[in-house]
Amino acid sequence: MLEMRNAAKLVGGEYHIHPTNLALERGTLNVLLGPTLSGKTSLMRLMAGLDRPTSGSIHFDNVDVTGMPVQKRNIAMVYQQFINYPALTVYDNIASPMRLAGKDKASIDREVRKAAELLRLTPYLDRTPLNLSGGQQQRTALARALVKNASLVLMDEPLANLDYKLREELRAELPRIFAQSGAIFVYATTEPSEALLLGGNTATLSEGRITQFGSTIHVYRKPSDIITARTFADPPLNFMEVIKSGHELEHQGGSRMAVPSHLLHVADGPVTVAFHPHHLGFASQTADAPQLRAKTLISEITGSESFVHLEFGSTRWVMLAPGIHDIAPDADVDVFLDTRHLLAFGKDGRAITTLQAA
Repeated sequence: MLEMRNAAKLVGGEYHIHPTNLALERGTLNVLLGPTLSGKTSLMRLMAGLDRPTSGSIHFDNVDVTGMPVQKRNIAMVYQQFINYPALTVYDNIASPMRLAGKDKASIDREVRKAAELLRLTPYLDRTPLNLSGGQQQRTALARALVKNASLVLMDEPLANLDYKLREELRAELPRIFAQSGAIFVYATTEPSEALLLGGNTATLSEGRITQFGSTIHVYRKPSDIITARTFADPPLNFMEVIKSGHELEHQGGSRMAVPSHLLHVADGPVTVAFHPHHLGFASQTADAPQLRAKTLISEITGSESFVHLEFGSTRWVMLAPGIHDIAPDADVDVFLDTRHLLAFGKDGRAITTLQAA
């Protein structure tokens, strides 16, 4: 188990990582999700021993490794910007950590060729990295991490430079590979969709703080606050300010809608509600879905779906609608809101209740 015990990192009097408590179990996949500069790389550098926390400590299997240099830790790291040995062949690049570990030649050859086959590098084993494409070089770095048999594997947006098809295949393969190895797998990304595809656990980060940590599906469906909900939403969440009064929600313009059953316990008064773009549509998903009049701003057609940007009073929303919808700007349209999935937040930004389902 890797534990961060109140670990923090101060740089120039400012927190890059606020005091953090986090425990990661062996054999688990753990996603660090947050926008650029949210603290993902800084957090991984503390885990790896590349940086030492200003306060607090870091433990591995109950051993304090806070001051232990990275060279003495059994870790593997893969970055978005691939790092390979330029003078070595692909084969020797992949084999290098096993040779350092003193493994026999037959074992090295078997593991190198297995990793190369998985990452489609077999035809390139005799080439040097400078004779590879960027994607092939990144796959070489991934293969080297696979064969190292590390206790902790840290991956900082490692698939960002790969083509779409290979990226999707590796997203499906990586959790299984590292779970079988018994390693702790930490994967940083800015993409909520990537976190959902990878599964496992997710820690959402904002400005150097972990806002929530738990199973990926739980964090997605039940964000603890507005910051977490915004972090784990792409396209962005839609928000609406309402007044709850008994069994009714009053929104802009004085119109009203029925309070969904999972919000009936919420105290009367001002409430911020939020919903995903796919819970808004041109057709009603339930018999009692409220109908709202909005104005179109722009339509983005992706092929099988359309992102329709709307203006509802002074609020802007995004609707994800199946099919092609080429709607002129400033057109008045009727849309339906599936209120079964509303999130509700109080004045302090904390969740009052949570989504029933995605």
